[in-house]
This record gives sequence, C-alpha cells and structure tokens, in this order.
Amino acid sequence: MKKRLLAMLLAGAMCAGLAACGGTTDDTASNGESGGESSGEGYSVDVILKTTASEYWGYVKAGAEAYMADNPDVKVEVKGASSETAYDEQQNMIETDLSSGAYDAFVIAPLQADLVKTLIAGQEAPIIAVDTDIDAPEVLSFVGTGNEEAAAMGGEEAVKAAQAAGWTEIKAIAISGVQGDGTATARLTGYQKGIEEAGGTFLADEIQYADAVADKAANSMEAIMQNHPEGIAIIVCNNDDMAMAAARAAKSNSAYANTIFVGFDGIQSACTAILNGEETMSVAQEAYDMGYKAVETAVAALNGETPAEFVDSGCSVVTKDNAQERLDTLKGYLGE
Repeated sequence: MKKRLLAMLLAGAMCAGLAACGGTTDDTASNGESGGESSGEGYSVDVILKTTASEYWGYVKAGAEAYMADNPDVKVEVKGASSETAYDEQQNMIETDLSSGAYDAFVIAPLQADLVKTLIAGQEAPIIAVDTDIDAPEVLSFVGTGNEEAAAMGGEEAVKAAQAAGWTEIKAIAISGVQGDGTATARLTGYQKGIEEAGGTFLADEIQYADAVADKAANSMEAIMQNHPEGIAIIVCNNDDMAMAAARAAKSNSAYANTIFVGFDGIQSACTAILNGEETMSVAQEAYDMGYKAVETAVAALNGETPAEFVDSGCSVVTKDNAQERLDTLKGYLGE
C-alpha cells in the first residue's frame, strides 16, 4: 500500500457535493479543489454496509463499485451483514478488516454507531461514515441524506395529500425502524416536524417499532387498525418495504382506503407500488450517489485533502407524477 505521505503528493480532486435537501451545504474539500478522478494508484477501500440483502443497499453497493469502474487504480471491496439486525456479524466484519492491514481506507454504514465508535478508536486510516453517522474523531466525513430534513419534507407533502384525499382530522402514526438507531430517530423527528408544521397531528406516543422489517411492519399496522377503527390519515414509515407491507395489511379495511402511506428510500418496488396505487409516496434517497461519493470522499482523504464534514447525497419526494421517471433511472443504475 501507498504511504500516506506519498498519497499527499498525489493530489486528486474531489467533486462538489449535491445541494442538501433542507438547504445548501459545501461538500467540497476545504482546500477549495474540485473534480472527480482519483490519483491514488493501488488504493484499497473497504466498504462495510449495514446489509447487502435489500434493494436499497444494492444501490449503495452499485454506486461504490461504479467509482471503482471509473477509477481502475482504486480497488473497492463491498460487504454487509445478512440483515439490519445482524449486529454481531457486522461487528466481526469491522474488527477483522480493521486489523487485517489490507485496506487504506474504510467506508462504514454502522448498525450500532456507538459500538462502531469503540471499534474504530485510535484508527489512523481514513474512515468515512455512510448513511448513518458515527460520532467519533476518527470519522472524517459523513456521506448521506439529511434524514431529518428529508423526512420533514415527506411529512409536509403527506399532509397536503391527506387534505386532498378528504381528511379533515389529520393524524399521523409512524412505523419506525430499530428503536434507538440514529437514522430512525432522525426520520421520526423530521416526520413529526413536517407534519405538525403543515397542520397535522403526529401521535408521538403511538410510534410502532418494526426493526425495518416488512413482516413486523404488517403486524404494527394490524395493531394500529385495532386501536383506530375509525382510520388514520397518515402512516409514515422508516423505509419502503415497511410502507408497502403496512398498505397491504390495511388494503381490505375501508376506514383506511384513503390513508396516505409514506415510505422512505424511493426504491424500484416502491415506484411500482406508487404507480399501482399500493403506496402513496416515498422520500427518495440517492443511494447510488451515496455509495459513489463515500468512496470518492475516502480517496480524497487518502490524497491529502480535507473532506467536508457532511456530504449530502440528495433527496426528493416520489409521487405518482414522477415515479416512472425514477423507476427508469434506478433500473439504469443496475443495468436492467
């Protein structure tokens, strides 16, 4: 591997980040340079994701590997746990790879950020957090979605859709991911903010935690329907799989015929479900760009640049009006 002093002589450029959802952010390295190509011959970047067993993480993986295709001098190895609750599995991956001496830099999407903070303590190789931040001095940059701002945008659009659907009493219940997870918490905060600022009521004491799993989200939806036989205007979910499962669970309940089901991620299956009227909308993360930019940021650090603390990969709200366009784009990422 190349020594970091040598890497600093091989000045590369780092491209400016996309505009943030909730405002603007300077995603350019602090030295003011911009660009996109690596100059790090022989770099090896280890990418450890929460899982590789979902469509969303497939886009992150595809983006990371696309950077390697564009920069053949950089080797990118992508892996992930078997599920988003396989904590020990990811811990073993991180411990093994950090001690292997095989990698120049690391990109990590932590399942348990506090645990990962302990695992990376004292590491000198560049570490980039992706999707979920890690509050540790060893982490040079967080590449991902401004989750709170993005969810707030989704909450606001959901209230508008509920009003258009004829709801006069606009109450919202969240089906969230893993309780205590930083990303899930940020999305809950954002949903509540957007819904309440738009005039709706977020039932914060009725949050359902479903571990980001569709089957558990369906069970949560059954519980919601039992508690609210009169119907609820908005159901906001931590991801699209959960939103689609919740919508399916409520399909035969006439009190929920006009309920707005909001997902998060904007994956292909969600776009199809939105077009078919099986999910109302999704807050779309740019997962492919997230993976690409995370590796790009790691290489910039290896090249001696100081990356921005936060690189926003962008977001949008997918509705029936733009779902087909997004679906075509996502298929292109995976070569379909």
